[in-house]
Amino acid sequence: MFRFTQRRLAKDGAIRRRTAMLVGGLPWLPGLSRLLRAESASAGMRTGGSIINIHLDGGPPHLDTIDPKPEAPVEIRGEFECIATSLPGFHVTELMPYTASIADRLIFIRSLVGSAGAHDAFQCQSGYRAADLKSLGGRPAVGSVISHLLSDVTDASPGFIDLMQGRPLVRRSARPGFLGPAAQPFRPDISHLFQRELEAGMKGELARLGTEHSISLTLSPLLTEHRVNERQSLLRRLDRLQRSMDRSGMMEAMDQFGRQATGILMSGALAEALDLSREDPHVLRRFTAPRSDSGNQSITSEGPDSIRKFLLARRLIEAGARCVSVSISDFDTHSDNFPRMRNLIPIVDFGLHALITDLDERGLLDHTTVVVWGEFGRTPRIDPKTGGRHHWPRVGPALMVGGGLRGGVVIGETDRTGDSPVSRPVHYKDVFATLFHTLGIDARATTLTDPQGRPQFILDEGEVIREVT
Repeated sequence: MFRFTQRRLAKDGAIRRRTAMLVGGLPWLPGLSRLLRAESASAGMRTGGSIINIHLDGGPPHLDTIDPKPEAPVEIRGEFECIATSLPGFHVTELMPYTASIADRLIFIRSLVGSAGAHDAFQCQSGYRAADLKSLGGRPAVGSVISHLLSDVTDASPGFIDLMQGRPLVRRSARPGFLGPAAQPFRPDISHLFQRELEAGMKGELARLGTEHSISLTLSPLLTEHRVNERQSLLRRLDRLQRSMDRSGMMEAMDQFGRQATGILMSGALAEALDLSREDPHVLRRFTAPRSDSGNQSITSEGPDSIRKFLLARRLIEAGARCVSVSISDFDTHSDNFPRMRNLIPIVDFGLHALITDLDERGLLDHTTVVVWGEFGRTPRIDPKTGGRHHWPRVGPALMVGGGLRGGVVIGETDRTGDSPVSRPVHYKDVFATLFHTLGIDARATTLTDPQGRPQFILDEGEVIREVT
């Protein structure tokens, strides 16, 4: 994680010397440089394409979204009606009219299996359970792999950007694993843009990690390019002795990565992409869901403006990011499932339609794969005491679009109660094999080197979903 710590301005508006050193000085260079060095390791594999990975935090209910069961008993089917979609014969619930209107362009997976049952996004980031290769640091997230293999030292943006919880110090589901700190995502603090009450566990994480989480993506006004170059020159002179002893060329390479880190900050492209005030007001309205009195918004659930995270993801892709992770909370409906979903699912529905049509209009959809899913589905049978649906790792829903994949496809089927798949189960690793395929990577044949120097296949299992390629 990059953390360019910025202290407050003095009351007179001046930037104190310590602030300038922290914000605009050289301490930010090592972390950014490490990431850039990792990205350059396999620059020869560079290819086109990007991924937007949307996590429906808490586990979305499959029966209340893309796998309704209108013929099931009421204690299973719930209170939502079915509606037809633009894909003949396929129905979704009444909460998803915008998705229904573009269903003939989307991929619906109603038989996602293999869930670890863990209440975080790690499996949606990697395909693996958290314990896999834990002694070596664990498996890396898809964005870390993409950044490591495909990004180039000339890129103007970090390859992997994580917007999931909008706070850089909470819920590190997008982990670099055995690829090490240099492959971790850039995690900007966007909490000022999207109001959401964190769960108690997340609040505890932040309390233990401290309170100073702000990030600066631009240099201090007191530092010119000339002054930064002078400081880098000084570092090179201080390193002269070590440099003369280094025959690997790594010290010289560090200069290159340091210069790129400076270039990213000075260009301002990344900061501009994260600044929604620069966006066309019409587009901003397009990415703001209408407010509704229908249902109840849980205290830990996102509001109508949360789908601007999707807009940020698009802007970051345009700025050069290869993978952007986003989350929408809170689907953990152990109680009051129906009023909460009546409020939250329409927000996601509106946002997905805005993102997909916007990407398409800008000519980005063919080169950007969007995946939408959660860590599991939810129980078919409604809890009569709480009105909730609980965790259901046996099967869950997923949606994909773009990246050159064939749309208008429905994959898999569950039984009459939504309990289990009865045809075409699709594993999390199958989805990842397909995501990597859209980037020109054969994940079952491509290896990464672990800390012990051994090759590890990106995926040890999983097949590209044949129906969409």
